[in-house]
Amino acid sequence: MSVSTIILNQSNIVNLNSGNNQLVFKFPSSVRLSNHALAVSNISMFYSWYNISSALQNNTFQYTWSTNGTTISNTYTIIIPNGTYNVSDINAFLQNEMINNGDYLIDASGNYVYYLNMIVNTVEYGIQLNSFAVPTALPTGWSNPGGLVFPPTSFTPQFIIPASFNKIIGYTANTIFPQTITNLTNQSTISSVAPEVQPNPTLFITCSGIQNPYTIPSSIIYSITPNANVGDQIVFTPPQLIFNKILEGTYDRLALQILGSNLQPIQILDPNLTITLEIRNTQQDIGQITTALLTGSK
Repeated sequence: MSVSTIILNQSNIVNLNSGNNQLVFKFPSSVRLSNHALAVSNISMFYSWYNISSALQNNTFQYTWSTNGTTISNTYTIIIPNGTYNVSDINAFLQNEMINNGDYLIDASGNYVYYLNMIVNTVEYGIQLNSFAVPTALPTGWSNPGGLVFPPTSFTPQFIIPASFNKIIGYTANTIFPQTITNLTNQSTISSVAPEVQPNPTLFITCSGIQNPYTIPSSIIYSITPNANVGDQIVFTPPQLIFNKILEGTYDRLALQILGSNLQPIQILDPNLTITLEIRNTQQDIGQITTALLTGSK
């Protein structure tokens, strides 16, 4: 088999530190490719793409509060900074915002008490939203450093889950929970669909000049599903090379792009990556196989 190796790394990134998702390999001189095929033989990169960001439009949700226990007096918008979060991180950020808004108490043991939280429910494979009834007076031994205004009647604050963020925690778009604040007891609910905490669990590699009739787009040559934790190096070496036909023509370069699960360019934070490609002449392969068969038949 006649095989040539091409290696692309950080030096081939054309949008360095502005996405790190476009790479170009320039041949020393133009080459004529006829009856050639291309395969990925190795990818090494870091798990470094956000699951929540303004670009993904999934970085906001809201909660409501009441001072009289019967009507909504405030609706707070939670804007999560771009990053890679798990559910406990999101919950911690929510509670930090509740501290900033004064919507919390401290119990007799010094524990901060919040009246909204979201937790992972492993038994039911979902994200559980909890809304706890706000008291009408300060419990004995507790403190109120944030100046929480106690309502004349207890209420349960609400989550408002907009489109895009809803997929992270597994709810339908524009969910409001509880549906009303006028509850005197604690309220809980669970995801209605499987959460997609990482909206881009799989990445796709495309290459110019490729004709793969079994994929959309037809330029896809490989897919990546991380087998490491966020921030760790991920290495992919296929057990068998999967060759894709290169359209016949004269080439001075090959252009690769990294796409997210939605087939749109994805922002890769760490540019330290290496992609190794193999190009083979399929016509020469046929000739070598034919020669071997003829030789073996004598």
